[in-house]
Amino acid sequence: MSREKLALGYMAKYRLLTEGELEEFKDEFVKYLVVNGITAEEWERMKVEDNDTAEKIFNLFSDVILEGVLRNVQFLELRSKSYIQAVQCLKDKMIMVAVSSDDPNLDLTAQVNMKDHLDSIKIHKGEKAYKESREEELFEMTTKGFQISQGELFKALILATVD
Repeated sequence: MSREKLALGYMAKYRLLTEGELEEFKDEFVKYLVVNGITAEEWERMKVEDNDTAEKIFNLFSDVILEGVLRNVQFLELRSKSYIQAVQCLKDKMIMVAVSSDDPNLDLTAQVNMKDHLDSIKIHKGEKAYKESREEELFEMTTKGFQISQGELFKALILATVD
């Protein structure tokens, strides 16, 4: 995106990277600046003299990184003492399996053999097509507490629900 377009204003689509995340993607940020024709000296000057443009560049970079991360998400999960939900994030839809319990003595975040507690748990399954773009919907879920995972919980819950 040209600096002229940046001057028109750009708000981050997702969120800004944290300092820790930026440190993780430091090399990518340097390459991003170079690709956009911005030298290290120019970047330092811009941060002081033209903070609005520097902020817009950082907003764009944050979106590029987060979009890439979200594009690669295959599984999400949400865990609490009485509710666990695991989601497989396919290209066009999400497949969900969840377990809930009203038993105050049962902690679903602990290693629990579901088959031993069938009388006190409810199993929910479903699937849903994305309403927004896939990445925007997954981002929204992460803002509500879902964590990106490798799919172990999803696979375990699916196996536990097979009769």
